[in-house]
Amino acid sequence: MTDSRYLKRTIVKDTVPSQYLPEGQRELRVFLPPGYNEVLSYPVVYCQDGEDFFNFGRVATIATQLILDEGIEPFIIVGVDVDKKKRTDEYAPDGPLHDGYVRFFADELVPYIEAKYAARRVKEERILAGDSLGGTVSLHIALRYPNLFNRIIALSGAFYPSSQAIAAQAGDLSDLELFMIVGLQEDAYETDRGVFNFVAINREMKQLLEAKGAVTHYGEHDGKHVWGFWQKHIPASLKTFLRQES
Repeated sequence: MTDSRYLKRTIVKDTVPSQYLPEGQRELRVFLPPGYNEVLSYPVVYCQDGEDFFNFGRVATIATQLILDEGIEPFIIVGVDVDKKKRTDEYAPDGPLHDGYVRFFADELVPYIEAKYAARRVKEERILAGDSLGGTVSLHIALRYPNLFNRIIALSGAFYPSSQAIAAQAGDLSDLELFMIVGLQEDAYETDRGVFNFVAINREMKQLLEAKGAVTHYGEHDGKHVWGFWQKHIPASLKTFLRQES
C-alpha cells in the first residue's frame, strides 16, 4: 500500500503561451517538492509526455518518496503535455512540427519556468526526461541547445535512422550525460514508423554518442515498451542526476 505521505503533494496546472506552437500555448503540470520555498532554488526535471509521466509513470509519488525517505535533494518536475495526434510530428526530428516544438522548449518554456518558479538556472540542474520518442526529442533539444541542457533520461528511446543521422553529425559531446534503458522484449516493436528493434537502435545510439565523448548510464532489462517497465526505472534515473543530501 502506498504511504499516505507520498500522496500529500503539490501539483500545479499551468499554461505557457507560445509563438512557436500552432495552438499558441501548452498545458503543463508542475510538481513542487515537499517544503517548497520560493527563497530557495531547485533542480528541474522536464518530462515529455507530461500527463503520462504523472499518471502512468507516477513520477510525483516517486519523487516524494525519494525526497522524504532517501534524502534526495528536493526538485521540481515540469510535465509538458502533448496532443497524441501530433506527438510524432513534434517529437521526431524529421517531423513537420519538430523545429517549432524544440524552439518553444528552449526559448519559451525554460524562461517561463525559471521566471515563475524557484528553479536553478544552470544546465547541470536541468534534466530532460522522455519515453520512446520523448527520449528522442529530449536528446535533440540538448543537441540543439547544449548551453541549456546536458543531462537526459531516455526510457526506450525511439532512435530511428533520422535521429541517428543527426547524432552522427554532432561534434564533441563530452559534456553530455545520459541515462538510457531499453527492454529486452522490445526487439520487434510496432510503431507508426514501422517495426523496430529497440534494443538494436539503443545500442547503436549509445555507441554513436560514446564515440563523441558522451557519458551513458546504459542498461538492458527484461521489459516491454510499456509504462509498467519504465516506471520501475524512474527512481534510478532520477538518482543518477540528483544529489543526495548529507
